[in-house]
Amino acid sequence: MKRVILVADDSPTIRKFVSVALTVKGYEIITCSDGMEALEKLPANKVDLLLTDLNMPNVDGYQLIASVRNNSEFKDLPIIILSSLGNNEDIQRGLECGANSYLIKPFDPKRVLYEVSKYLN
Repeated sequence: MKRVILVADDSPTIRKFVSVALTVKGYEIITCSDGMEALEKLPANKVDLLLTDLNMPNVDGYQLIASVRNNSEFKDLPIIILSSLGNNEDIQRGLECGANSYLIKPFDPKRVLYEVSKYLN
């Protein structure tokens, strides 16, 4: 059975880049352009991992992570942040609000695959 990854990023380029890298490794990818759309798609799909940007319209990544963590159904869902925000405060805030990993853009697809494989064996 394919593992399902939800990718939330307002950049079509990033969504495509991540989707291609992960699809090649056999993952099923669902994409959305902001946190609001991610919160709509999450309950409707059996998602195994969430990859999210932080700077998105409507519902940002921090709000998305908080909402996921406050939902008992998804509280243990692995969450990886992909963000261009790379200072220590951003990373600390991202991890404190409930993310499992934090990757800084631009990133190597191998690094994304490595992080995903830590949670989806």
